[in-house]
Parts: sequence; structure tokens; C-alpha cells
Amino acid sequence: MHDTSILTYLKKNGQRLDSEIAAATGIALPVVRETLTSLSAQGEISTCSVTRFNQGQAVEGILCRLRGFIPPATPGRKPAAAH
Repeated sequence: MHDTSILTYLKKNGQRLDSEIAAATGIALPVVRETLTSLSAQGEISTCSVTRFNQGQAVEGILCRLRGFIPPATPGRKPAAAH
């Protein structure tokens, strides 16, 4: 049900934490985590568990991105060197 909105958000914004996805899409964090688990099992996204520290407090989260998706080059990037 929330699969498409989460996939659209990841395609537009790239790699994100589960808490960032929940805040941006307005979906409750437990629902986002459940959906991410489902999408990962289907092979749609890649996930990994991360621990970040905010003011000395450990915060557990899930970092995810679309599987096999390479975002387009940003404007102004120099061309790759030719061999």
C-alpha cells in the first residue's frame, strides 16, 4: 500500500534513513520499517542497519536505497577522464 510512495521518494532523493522517509512521506515509522522489510525481501531495495549518535545517544535505524539504481550525474560535474 505504501510501497509506491516509498519507492518514489527513494528514487527522487536517493539513499535515506527510515526515519527520514517517515518524516518526509507522513507514514508512521513502524509502518515504514515493515514496508522496507517487505520491499527488501522482494528485491526492490537494499537495506542495512546503522547506528548514529545524536548528542551522545545511540539511534538505531535502517539505511536504504533502490537496488541497482544509479542516480543521474549532478549538473556541473566534470566529464570522466578518457583512457
